[in-house]
Amino acid sequence: MQMTVLALSLVLMAAVAWAFISAARAAGSGSVPTNTESRRKWLIVGLAVVGVVVTALSLRPWPLAVAATSAVVNVSGGQWYWEIDTDKVPLGQPVAFNVHTVDVNHGFGVMDESGRMLFQVQAMPGYVNQVEYTFHNPGAYHVVCLEFCGVGHHDMATDFTVASN
Repeated sequence: MQMTVLALSLVLMAAVAWAFISAARAAGSGSVPTNTESRRKWLIVGLAVVGVVVTALSLRPWPLAVAATSAVVNVSGGQWYWEIDTDKVPLGQPVAFNVHTVDVNHGFGVMDESGRMLFQVQAMPGYVNQVEYTFHNPGAYHVVCLEFCGVGHHDMATDFTVASN
């Protein structure tokens, strides 16, 4: 996808540059001093080159590459529960959490043993959001809902363990 966007951007920029250069040539009917027209042509060519360079440099890191994950954890939320397809997550390796919900919006938040929020992602009906995280400390991690989802919201919690394989 990235290379397609880059190629399309370059082609469109070349078309715009060609239009500007054609306009500059057509405007050179002899009434403008020669050095002014020469400067105008070089300015247009320079702007086109700068545009190509800026486009190439800005599109190079996009879209961000996803690191190879060692584990995928599927999470489903509902009023008022979390279902996680595993209770043990690997230590020191990227883990992809695929999060969705079967009813209303929920906020999937993961906290460490001290109660510090590590990451969160929105759980939405009909859509799977993915968040990737690498756990560096073994232990128990607590999952809570961060989006008020009704009268049982305060009970919407579960735990999982991070340990080396």
